[in-house]
Formats: sequence, C-alpha cells, structure tokens
Amino acid sequence: MTNQDGLDRVFQLMADRHRRSFVQRLCEGPATVTELAAPANVQLPAVLKHLKALEDGGIVISQKEGRTRTYRIRQEAFAVLADWLDERQREMNAAFDRLASLMSEIPEKEDH
Repeated sequence: MTNQDGLDRVFQLMADRHRRSFVQRLCEGPATVTELAAPANVQLPAVLKHLKALEDGGIVISQKEGRTRTYRIRQEAFAVLADWLDERQREMNAAFDRLASLMSEIPEKEDH
C-alpha cells in the first residue's frame, strides 16, 4: 500500500462521525464494545461494523478475553496523516517565507 492509499483510507474511515467518536474515545484508553456503544446511541451490530472497518483499516486493534472484546488505538494509526500534514505545513511555511522575502524587496513609499 502506498502512502497515498493509506492517506485515502484514513480520510475515508474518519469521514464517519460514529467512527470519529469511537477513535476519540479510544484516545482516552482501551474500551470494550459495550463501552463504545453506550454513548453512541447506535445498535450493537452497527457499532461492530464500524469497529471492524477501523480495525481492517489499521486504526484500531482488538483483543478478545472470554466474551469481551477490547479495542485500542494502534500507536502508528495516524502516522501517514501526520506525515502528510507536516509536509503541507512545511510547504505553507516555505511559501510564506518566499512572500516575506519578496515583500522585503519592495521599496517603501515615502509620504510627501
């Protein structure tokens, strides 16, 4: 999978508000399916479908102990997104630096 594919996948997965809320909750620490489903006001099968998509997409990992499945964020889940954002930030900073350089070359108008 290329970086572009990974970036597309992250954006696609995070486009859903329920998935974003699950990720936000999991950033606080591991949670069971029941804990994730309670505030979502979503049927359990839908929650499981969203969590499967997040797991298949490499955003979360799960562990089953007995009948309880616990989810947590993968440490490197958003690395491709962070890299992409860092690159955009560097490009914007370089553009602003070029603009500042150009602006410093413009002679100041004298008021008469």
